[in-house]
Amino acid sequence: PADGLLDRHIGVDAVLVEEIDRLLGGGVVAGSVMLLAGDPGVGKSTLLLQIAAKLASEAGGKTLYVSGEESSQQIKLRAERLGIVGRGLHVLAETDMATILHHLGTISPTVAIIDSIQSVAFSDQPTGPGTIGQVRECGLAFLRWAKANGTPTFVTGHVTKEGNLAGPRTLEHMVDVVLYLEGSNLGSYRLLRGEKNRFGATHEVGVFEMRDKGLVEVLNPSEVALASRDRNAVGSVVVPVMEGTRPLLVEIQALTTPSSLPTPRRVANGVDMSRLLMVIAVLVKRAGVHLSSQDIIVNVAGGFRAMEPAGDL
Repeated sequence: PADGLLDRHIGVDAVLVEEIDRLLGGGVVAGSVMLLAGDPGVGKSTLLLQIAAKLASEAGGKTLYVSGEESSQQIKLRAERLGIVGRGLHVLAETDMATILHHLGTISPTVAIIDSIQSVAFSDQPTGPGTIGQVRECGLAFLRWAKANGTPTFVTGHVTKEGNLAGPRTLEHMVDVVLYLEGSNLGSYRLLRGEKNRFGATHEVGVFEMRDKGLVEVLNPSEVALASRDRNAVGSVVVPVMEGTRPLLVEIQALTTPSSLPTPRRVANGVDMSRLLMVIAVLVKRAGVHLSSQDIIVNVAGGFRAMEPAGDL
């Protein structure tokens, strides 16, 4: 019965792919509010629509998908492309918070999805959707409703050019889980990072591939990271690093080239800049490697990160 689903974690065997289940610490927790952030067009709505369909059809509950950015017809077209039947999936195209909260109370869904927090607003406030005050108040309203009813709630949010969540930082502190969906430089692949999780490990990473039927989990991310690697490449090494609770094999690439600038450049993609500077200082001071006139570029292939000290060497 639907009432019993919220008494435990909703696990992968019942409703969702293994990657999402692991990122959430074993499944969806009753009354939790999960924030999914990412660039426009990266696949947040696609991922949440797949989650909504899985929860509605396989868990036997009702899911309410609230969209303030798309019409019901647009959502239907995407659902047909993804092969989603829609049994148990309720769709509401609305931006007024009073109306949304009314439907949440009327339907009493097993899971609620809000897409996105920047598109909804209280009509009795002078500011429009997406402003700091509206994002904060709408976030608080969803948080109170989710905790009072014990209903897991997914909320999407856009990010700025710097990669930070748009709106007040208090929104990230309010929610239980913060996930970032990345993929602008990964082709068809998407990385889902867990930056905050009150119910499981943080800094977990899930890898997905965007296909015509939506996002599909990649069970062996190491194979993806090393797929195009040249075994004889100079300045390339395969390093095992920990991403959350899972070990991954990633390729770290390093390049030095004579600099034409008074101050040589130091570029770090996927590694910590301060630790890179420390390694350079050790090479110059203790190993006698002359790098003062060299540009140094270090990159982790595939969009992954190698933040643990084991990757320094």
